[in-house]
Amino acid sequence: MRMRPTLAWTPPEDLPPGITDWEPVADALGAGGVLVLSGAGLSTESGIPDYRGEGGSLSRHTPMTYQEFAASARARRRYWARSHLGWRTFGRARPNAGHRAVAAFGRHGLLSGVITQNVDSLHQAAGSDDVVELHGSLDRVVCLSCGVFSPRRELARRLEEANAGFAPVAAGINPDGDADLTDDQVGDFRVVPCAACGGVLKPDVVFFGEAVPPGRVEHCRALVRRSTSLLVLGSSLTVMSGLRFVRQAAQEDKPVWIVNLSPTRGDAHAVARVALPLGATLTAVAERVGAGAGAPEASAGAGGRGGVDGGS
Repeated sequence: MRMRPTLAWTPPEDLPPGITDWEPVADALGAGGVLVLSGAGLSTESGIPDYRGEGGSLSRHTPMTYQEFAASARARRRYWARSHLGWRTFGRARPNAGHRAVAAFGRHGLLSGVITQNVDSLHQAAGSDDVVELHGSLDRVVCLSCGVFSPRRELARRLEEANAGFAPVAAGINPDGDADLTDDQVGDFRVVPCAACGGVLKPDVVFFGEAVPPGRVEHCRALVRRSTSLLVLGSSLTVMSGLRFVRQAAQEDKPVWIVNLSPTRGDAHAVARVALPLGATLTAVAERVGAGAGAPEASAGAGGRGGVDGGS
């Protein structure tokens, strides 16, 4: 039986209310040394839904766990059928105003780094450099047997060849690139093995139930230590994957600012949560700090680059 991951969080009644003044965020960015931590909410304006916001995918969709993926050929067939279909839409997503603003902050020397919980590569497509992909990226595939990495575009080509005519209509696309399909729609979808050794292929993302690599976590902790403040964008911080960095910043007496419409699990550690839409807010902040003239985006999203833990 497929078990639902523990992902819910209920805001306590004494949680500080959100504010609608973004000027303090602009002041923090103007001082420089800001570390950005982004979540699925930053990509909703690019057409990729989040997990927990209004209409979030968790209300209808249980993400694949690592344990289920590794143990069941049937689960892998279901995953790759849904992910293959979702990739056609997910890979066409383009950076939005929020991604472009973050890239502009970086170009103007205001950031100490960017950590993203997203697997869509939209920060890089917008022009951000040295982005730490906490949960990996859908544009890469790894073999669980030999460890060889390969581009997602190559796997997509092989899956197209093995499943000619596969074109069911999905009920929706999820933040992990997974399309909503019924078992009947999945049918007898054919999964292809690793071209190098014949092993099991997995997207290079951290599934629910799987740990973020320790070296990656330590790299992020080092970025927190080197920063002057932490700016959280579009994350509910429900799971520890991202929340630990908010707690670390607060313990180190570094101001934490959150821009998210809904309450988050990190609000108690933040100076304030700005409850405003991300795209328009970050665009206004960029203008305020003199970073409003953004360069053209580098490419499309994960699909344009050739191309989970949904800890956002």
